[in-house]
Amino acid sequence: MPQANLIREQYEIEDGLESIVIVNCLGDIPGGRTLDVTGVASGTTVIKSGHILIASNKGVVKPMPLNSGGTAYGSLPANHSYLGVLKATVSVKDPRAAILTMGQVNQKACPYTVTDAMKSALPNIQWLY
Repeated sequence: MPQANLIREQYEIEDGLESIVIVNCLGDIPGGRTLDVTGVASGTTVIKSGHILIASNKGVVKPMPLNSGGTAYGSLPANHSYLGVLKATVSVKDPRAAILTMGQVNQKACPYTVTDAMKSALPNIQWLY
């Protein structure tokens, strides 16, 4: 199970898109989750707000994997399901994530194109624009 160090280093992550991506949060996972970032490409420092999050059948939460070029979402891994949307950009070094499960998301501001399969699997999210 992923773990996070609760003693934070001083750093600031601000790409300015959080308020643009998450238009209206009506429901989330209380307390959020620490993401398993073992599959994230080396050199990646942050996971941006609006990234689709998935969960394994064992409850491990991680960012949706990307294609080999890192330009779009890849395939949903076996034994995983779509969970929600990352509410705010997080550092890969400190991947404590707030996860939107109900509300409105500006899909044009998401870091990667949201597919129809993702939209169908997350019926409590209204995908705007």
